[in-house]
Amino acid sequence: VQLQASGGGLVQAGGSLTLSCAASGRTSSTHTVGWFRQRPGKEREFVARIRRSDNSIAYADSAKGRFTISRDNAKNTVYLRMNSLIPEDTGIYFCAVGLRLITSSTTDPARYDYWGQGTQVTVSS
Repeated sequence: VQLQASGGGLVQAGGSLTLSCAASGRTSSTHTVGWFRQRPGKEREFVARIRRSDNSIAYADSAKGRFTISRDNAKNTVYLRMNSLIPEDTGIYFCAVGLRLITSSTTDPARYDYWGQGTQVTVSS
């Protein structure tokens, strides 16, 4: 499985960005796609995830109400729409695929099997 993340950039606080994660290769009907970020000086952290089998969605508390994860199965692409961005959202955003994750594991980056290269998001104040 290869993942290509794109859509990052420089945006002013209060602005919006939409990240895309395009997947190629074989995945499973039970796979989970997660978005993670790594802020400067911080460890990689969970942002949002969507599961293919039932489209169940989960967000980190920091993302709730501002970010929306969605998918287009025909394009094999998962999106992360980010609104009301704040400088603390600055970081490298990664998408990842976990092939067989149980719900309690979907926020743990170590449980994911494949990773994209990351896309930089910079929010200026």
